Amino acid sequence: MKNDPGLLDVLACPSCKGRLQYTSDEKLFCDACRLVFDVKDGVPVLLVEEAEPAD
Repeated sequence: MKNDPGLLDVLACPSCKGRLQYTSDEKLFCDACRLVFDVKDGVPVLLVEEAEPAD
């Protein structure tokens, strides 16, 4: 996935529908609900039950 800015234009947080952004360790972060979503093998895992709360 390597920080594809075009991908962020079509993805949204599955919890609050907020905008996602990349973290420094190439995960996806929702600032609105403070969830971090993993990216496995270049595929975002946008499952709320697998998200982690931000620190």
